Formats: sequence, structure tokens, C-alpha cells
Amino acid sequence: MTHDFDKLLAVIERLPAILLPSGRMSIGFGSSVNGNWWVKFSLDTKHPLAWRHVQEIGHVLNYLSIEERLPSVFMPVSPPPDINGGVEFLSWVIESTDPSFTPALCAEWLEGRLPRPIDDLEQWEIDQ
Repeated sequence: MTHDFDKLLAVIERLPAILLPSGRMSIGFGSSVNGNWWVKFSLDTKHPLAWRHVQEIGHVLNYLSIEERLPSVFMPVSPPPDINGGVEFLSWVIESTDPSFTPALCAEWLEGRLPRPIDDLEQWEIDQ
């Protein structure tokens, strides 16, 4: 199964703390033979919104509803810390666990639940 990743990549590209040293090519993506897919990207962990992105995306994709969870996983991945070390080598992966949950559908869930517009820094502020 071939997936169209454009919509999801466009959402991820707009995150204020995303690291895109090579533009869209900085975001890895692919599909498995079983139809599941994955997207891998890096965040600037020194950006003031980086960990807020992790919380928001993790909430939407991992635990939006305890009873009806989305068929997706958002998680960190890292090479062996003793070889490379440091958070600068930490990456984030979104994986589908059901081929019917397409990258476009994932983008819709994120767009509908992350601060809007995604690239507006003020929308990410939490009112105290």
C-alpha cells in the first residue's frame, strides 16, 4: 500500500520547534509491507515549545481517549546514548498500528486538536 504523506508532512513542518535543516527532506517517512506507516522528525529541544509539542502530539495520538484510542503511536527514538549521547540525537516517530489510519487521517486529527494555527506561537501559550 502506498500512502500519500504530503498532508501530514505539511502539518509537521509548521510546528514552531521542528528542526528542518534540509527542509522537508529532514523528515523521514515510509510504509511497511503490512500497510502500516511511519514518520520520523527532530525537534529543537532548546526551543521553548519543544516539550509542549511532545505533550500535545502524545496526547492526541496516544491517549486522546482511553476507551477509543487512535491506531497510532507517538514515541521518542534514539541511537545508543553512550555512543552519540545528548538530546540533540533524539528523534520522534509517529507510527500507525492499522493501515486504515492513513497519514492524511493522522494530519486531520492533529490539525483538529493542536493549537491553531499550528505555526502561531501565541496559540501554543497556556493561559495561567
